Amino acid sequence: MDGVLVNAPPSVDLVTERRFDDFALSLEFLMPRKSNSGIYLRGRYEVQILDNPGAELDSGQCGGIYGFLAPSSMACRAAGEWNRAEITLVGRRVTVAINGATVIDGAEIPGITGGALDSDEGAPGPLMLQGDHEAVRYRNLLLRPAEW
Repeated sequence: MDGVLVNAPPSVDLVTERRFDDFALSLEFLMPRKSNSGIYLRGRYEVQILDNPGAELDSGQCGGIYGFLAPSSMACRAAGEWNRAEITLVGRRVTVAINGATVIDGAEIPGITGGALDSDEGAPGPLMLQGDHEAVRYRNLLLRPAEW
């Protein structure tokens, strides 16, 4: 669909065949109203995608590391608008920027998040786009090696 990945229910998670170690990922996503999805780094750490404007900031909000790290601000645009995410993962340290605003800055992820594909944190893992909630659209994905 014109270079856009659409993960529309009923669907399954989209998982890369290739596995990655430390990387910088940039992508754009568009979420429908009241959507809930996630980008799984190495298949183990979920960066939350959620349309919940006005809610308190916690780890379940857009840009947070689900269950562990809350974003410092609500940087996601309204449902139906494209958002840009820049995510760097080195070891268990993560930086997340949404639409140019750094919402997590070099924080250590304490462990795997719910829905992880495995618990082998020392091994490379795939990129997984969660597909069991809403029809989230992705485009302009770029993944490259990263260093801290």
